[in-house]
Amino acid sequence: MPGMRPLIVAYDLITAYGEGILPCWEGILADRSSIGKVERFPTQSFQSANAATVAGLNYLGKDSLAIQMLAPLLKSNKALIPDDAGLVLATTTGEIDILEKQVLEGAGDVAQSKLKFLLEKVKALTGITGESIVISSACASSSAAIGFAAGLIRSGKRDCLLVVAVDAVTEFVFSGFSSLMALDRDKAKPFDKNRTGLSLGEGAGFVLLMSEKRAKKEARKVMGEVAGWAVAGDANHMTGPSRDGSGLRLAIQKAIKKAGMSGDDIGGISSHGTGTVYNDSMEMKAYKSIFEDKPIPLYSIKGALGHTMGAAGLIETIIALKALQEKIIPQTVGLKDIDPEAEGWVSSGKRKLEKSAILLNNAGFGGVNAALVLRQ
Repeated sequence: MPGMRPLIVAYDLITAYGEGILPCWEGILADRSSIGKVERFPTQSFQSANAATVAGLNYLGKDSLAIQMLAPLLKSNKALIPDDAGLVLATTTGEIDILEKQVLEGAGDVAQSKLKFLLEKVKALTGITGESIVISSACASSSAAIGFAAGLIRSGKRDCLLVVAVDAVTEFVFSGFSSLMALDRDKAKPFDKNRTGLSLGEGAGFVLLMSEKRAKKEARKVMGEVAGWAVAGDANHMTGPSRDGSGLRLAIQKAIKKAGMSGDDIGGISSHGTGTVYNDSMEMKAYKSIFEDKPIPLYSIKGALGHTMGAAGLIETIIALKALQEKIIPQTVGLKDIDPEAEGWVSSGKRKLEKSAILLNNAGFGGVNAALVLRQ
């Protein structure tokens, strides 16, 4: 419908590279990983000692790690955000360090770690008075949230929504992934034949979506369009993806169809690319079943800034929008020896983006798969 296209008109983020898109983008293109030794809690009992953490945060301090990332980010961008916007908050564990503080130090109120309280804090930081909701769908949370917001705009139910995403590296989160034996002892190497696991990361960000009609009325700068989106489940395992990639394949096919496109229109793939053996293999099976013998240039940023969990899809959306702007497919940081299954698809060097659309996908525990099609 005319005027109902969901457009991204503003964004910002903070990652282990620092504040803003430029440090992150330049770090990736320089093939420089932000993953390093964790200093905020002891790691000797865990599978790894490394993660990508944001400098200057005070662990188990007055404010949660999530708020320490979100507060400066949202306050500095408050003028961009209309008070009547709807709010969608995406996170996996939110302020889980409030619970940790009570368990480890006997201080604070465990109930305050509930996601509804983080949602209220985000509303206060942004000044938003409209409707709000939390979407917590494991590591597909923020890509699912962007799709949810885009759907409300295309249907005409809303003309402006702010999607905020955040997740932090805490001892609880770190110990959980370590107990699953999912961590690389050094740094994640997505799609590398010697990959052994993921590296955790943390970050926060937002994207502001508007209908085309409202964006024109307010003379907003358009960063890109959420042209297609979909979520699908594979019901395979509590933590493991379907080995044949069936759930991800369904999400991708639906997202491309919703965008009114075909596989030939996709110029690049921002993959989930965690660096675990099963995830990367599952993704390649899904891609090959859709694009067949036409390899699409794909990349993963998780060797650069770690797996930011519920925030991953939103951070990857911002980087994909930058890739569309610069006409560059960034390299997969950490990739040295390409797995034969990914040969011809991934690269350790940047490549030229030849088309105006990028497919982005994420997969999460419980078998949830989300896909977005972003168009310049």
